[in-house]
Amino acid sequence: MFKKVLTLGLIATLGLSLAGCSSSSAENAATEAPTAETAAVEETVPAVDTEENTSGEAEVATATVADKKKVQDAGTLVVGITDFEPMDYKDESGNWVGFDADMATEFAKTLGVEVKFVEIEWDNKALELDSGNIDCVWNGMTLTDEVLSSMDCSNPYCNNAQIVIVPADKADQYNTVESLADLNFAVEVGSAGESQAQEHGLKFTSVSNQASALMEVAAGTSDAAIIDSLMAAAMVGEGTSYDNLTYTVGLNDEEYGVGFRKGSDLKDELNAFFKSAYADGSMKAVAEKYGVQASIIEQ
Repeated sequence: MFKKVLTLGLIATLGLSLAGCSSSSAENAATEAPTAETAAVEETVPAVDTEENTSGEAEVATATVADKKKVQDAGTLVVGITDFEPMDYKDESGNWVGFDADMATEFAKTLGVEVKFVEIEWDNKALELDSGNIDCVWNGMTLTDEVLSSMDCSNPYCNNAQIVIVPADKADQYNTVESLADLNFAVEVGSAGESQAQEHGLKFTSVSNQASALMEVAAGTSDAAIIDSLMAAAMVGEGTSYDNLTYTVGLNDEEYGVGFRKGSDLKDELNAFFKSAYADGSMKAVAEKYGVQASIIEQ
C-alpha cells in the first residue's frame, strides 16, 4: 500500500514541478525457388509500377515483417528487459514480475504463446531487436527520438519522468537544476537519464542499469543518480530498499512505449491488446498491483 501512495504522490509532485544479398545473374534469380519466409514477405510488399512513376524518383515500399507468425511458429514471445522495479524484476522465487512483465505475459497469451524474458544491455536494445535475438523491447522504455527512429513503437501506455536521487540528508542542498552542477551522477547507459545528464551538462558515469545507479549513490561512490520516477516510487524513500535516499529535481516528463522491429505486424497487435485491456479494466488492475495506476495513459 505504501508504494501505491508514494507513486501517486510522486506523480502529483512532478506534475507541479515540471513545465541481404543479390544473385549474380537474372538467370540464377529466376531458377532459385523462394523460401517460405521470402514468399511471405514478398506477399506483403506492394508492387511498384515504374512505368507510371513520372517523378523520376524511386518509390520505396516498406515490407511488413511477419513477426506474429514467427512468434507463433516458435511458440515463444522473447521480450528484452532489464532489472527495473516496478516494471520488470524478479520475485522471491526468481520469476520475472512487474507491470510490464505481467502485461507482456498476458499479451503473449493472446498470441497463443509463452513469454520468455531476456536481460539485455540497454544500450544495445536496437541491435538485439534487429538481430532477431528478441521480439520486442518492453521495459519502461522512453519514447525518445532515437528510439522512435530505430524501432516501430506501440502507442504510449505510461507517463514517466527523469528525476534526481540524492542522499536524504542532503536533499535540501539540491532542489534546483542549477544546484546540481558540481555533483557526480550515476546513470544507466543508453537511457533517458543519461540523455538528461548530457542535456543539462552534468558530470556522470554510465552504469549497466538503474538499479546499479542507485547502489552507486547508496555506497557513496556517486553523489547522485538520475532514474525513472516510477522506479524511484518503488525503490527510494521510507519503507523501500533505499530508505536513506530521496528524490528532488524533476528534469523532464516523458512517455513509455514498447519497441518492435521496423515494419513488425506485432505493433498493431499490441495496440489492440492495450486498447482492450484498458477498456475492460485489466490494465488498471495490473497497474494497481504495482502502484503505477496514476501513470497509466488512456488507450
